[in-house]
Amino acid sequence: MSQELEGLKQYIPPVIGHSRDFVVDHAAGSWVYDTNGQKYIDFSSGVAVTNTGYCHPKVVAAAQAQVARLIHGFQNAFWHQPMLELTGKLMKLVPSGLDRVVYSNTGAEATEGAIKLAKQVTGRTAVICFQGAYHGRTHLTMAMTCCKVHFRGHYDPLVGGIYHTPFPYPYRMQGIDATGWCLSQLDLLFRREVYPDDVAAIVVEPVQGEGGSLVAPPEFMRGLREVCDAHGILLVFCEQQTGYGRTGTFFASERYDVVPDVITLAKAMASGFPLSAVVGRAEFMDRWAKGSHGGVFNGNAVSCAAGVATIDAILEEDMLANCERQGEKLRKFLRELQAKHPIIGDVRGVGLMNVVELVRPGREREPDEDAQKRFLAGMGKRNMLIMGVGTYENMVRFLPPINIGDEDMAIAMDIIAAAAAEAF
Repeated sequence: MSQELEGLKQYIPPVIGHSRDFVVDHAAGSWVYDTNGQKYIDFSSGVAVTNTGYCHPKVVAAAQAQVARLIHGFQNAFWHQPMLELTGKLMKLVPSGLDRVVYSNTGAEATEGAIKLAKQVTGRTAVICFQGAYHGRTHLTMAMTCCKVHFRGHYDPLVGGIYHTPFPYPYRMQGIDATGWCLSQLDLLFRREVYPDDVAAIVVEPVQGEGGSLVAPPEFMRGLREVCDAHGILLVFCEQQTGYGRTGTFFASERYDVVPDVITLAKAMASGFPLSAVVGRAEFMDRWAKGSHGGVFNGNAVSCAAGVATIDAILEEDMLANCERQGEKLRKFLRELQAKHPIIGDVRGVGLMNVVELVRPGREREPDEDAQKRFLAGMGKRNMLIMGVGTYENMVRFLPPINIGDEDMAIAMDIIAAAAAEAF
């Protein structure tokens, strides 16, 4: 890296934060290459954004072609072809009954849109989310996020009317019916803090990402659907991390016999181009007052073209089956590591959205954040890009591209095993 580039780093404030100190030259597939010629296998995928790998040829070609035709198409001024094509593909994939879509750029914007919709069409003001949830870092979504204080700390007062209730966490709720207890706590919330007829929406991640790859049990999702139906509350599934094949199905909601009223999408929608969406039932979306939501860059033409190519790549290349297969292989490998290293208290996840939770053995599952630091450092020095997670910073998450091949997975497993032997 040139001295000129090195000197420019001083102008980026520390609020951004960097886990590694190198400059990327290019990336392809599961690999990132820096300006010094080093290469790194990426098991974070930009936090589940590059599901199709870096610079997938179909996505690159679609974006390049669209740049030459139309870059910015203000959606309030006219229609453009990529948005309509993407809409047609999405309508064939989303859960039956969801038949309207509004586009934006980021996950936080999609979450804001879903809450604005819910408040407007119900005439209510309160929102219920879950402990361990992550929904963004805008002023509203910070209030909804409840996994780490540094996402929301020192910003009070946050938006009011946001309530949190427990999410099923079997590893830390051993000996009790996690689903039954969590649903009872939701009922207790209605009895103690907020009337259900003041609640516009319940927002839930089918698999909590920042919470540590906690997979919602089917009976929990059914229970939420029943509560929402009983009280006229909109049920919103946040599929921003779980969507686009991350769990081995196109949407995680396919794993449940529950259809939400709204889903929010983001992250992997366009393989790295900014794009997000609120998808919902026509009975609600058609009552969203004209002009009361939008944005200049929403539904960008290049992002939508990349979004079309992303769907095509996932389906044509059978990435969902690959994700399922590679995820099973990875969890089997991690459980074998767990048998060797009792410091690995839990291995959990679905598809290629997986976590190991590190604890101090024999001490009632006490979180071990020092072990996480050692483990991450060991993988980092072996040129793996990997991220920690968890309220106590005692988890490591594994989010490789969903089209990762056997050879790259084998390389990654060797790195993980070596780092574990050194750290534990």
